[in-house]
Amino acid sequence: MSTIDRDPPFHVKQLAFLLCGLLHSTQHLGGSLGRVIAIANQKGGVGKTTTAINLAASLAVAEQRTLIIDCDPQSNTTAGLGFPKDPSRRTLYQALILGEPVDKIRLQTQVEGLDLIPADRNLVGASVELVNTENREFCLRKIVELIKNDYKYIILDCPPALDLLTLNALVASDAVLVPIQCEYLALEGVSELLDTLMRIRRTLNPTLAIEGILLTMYDERTTLSKQVAADLRSFFGAQVFASIIPRNVRLAEAPSHGQPILFYDIHSRGAGSYIQLAKEVITNDKKRSGEGTECADPGARAATAG
Repeated sequence: MSTIDRDPPFHVKQLAFLLCGLLHSTQHLGGSLGRVIAIANQKGGVGKTTTAINLAASLAVAEQRTLIIDCDPQSNTTAGLGFPKDPSRRTLYQALILGEPVDKIRLQTQVEGLDLIPADRNLVGASVELVNTENREFCLRKIVELIKNDYKYIILDCPPALDLLTLNALVASDAVLVPIQCEYLALEGVSELLDTLMRIRRTLNPTLAIEGILLTMYDERTTLSKQVAADLRSFFGAQVFASIIPRNVRLAEAPSHGQPILFYDIHSRGAGSYIQLAKEVITNDKKRSGEGTECADPGARAATAG
């Protein structure tokens, strides 16, 4: 299907209603150290890991000390930051299930100011082992609270499922960034995610907010991408980031080289888009805290980092 019905379907209206309920909490959040942002969408292939890696790297290069926590058993974020599979490496599993200190687990990445708590396939078992744990939804939150003031931003890369690991990430977070691809059926499953966020706010994390909706895989050559973007902006308004992540070959190649796009190709369109996204996140954070709107330029620093 090459076009979208301009009269919005009912499920789009439902999404707008659900999102409206979540937005009120953004007015009450401060800009204190350690803003925790979960990158979540249970639909796979929307750019969660790409966004987690490149947003975190761009924030770090902009002199915002950042931690990225890989919550996905596939450990693509860990690999995408240059850490190949290593059975002897301690990961988030050891922290969640065995109670090991974070200092024994977190790694310094190639990006100055960016640390990583890695993942591995053992996290699949963590989902099962946490089931009978007391206050199982708060296990990751307890870990994050111990290190929250060590960082300006903590980015959580969630699995492509609304499982116990994702639930832990959402309970531990201040806000959720939702990547949505600019393709037909882009909103498929997002209503379920937003409904989950509403329920989490009612029961487990009353301050959970929407950081923003991020349009990904945008192809300006197609009418479909333009229409999807227009529809999302029409119904979600200012909660859609101005920054748009394009379809970009260099952006797709970077993870296989274990590098953020800023290091792999700073001059690519993908790099520019994530630089702009980082600026938006920083600017919005400063607006919330009343500090003004100026922020560092991650592009300038990244261009000289190598």
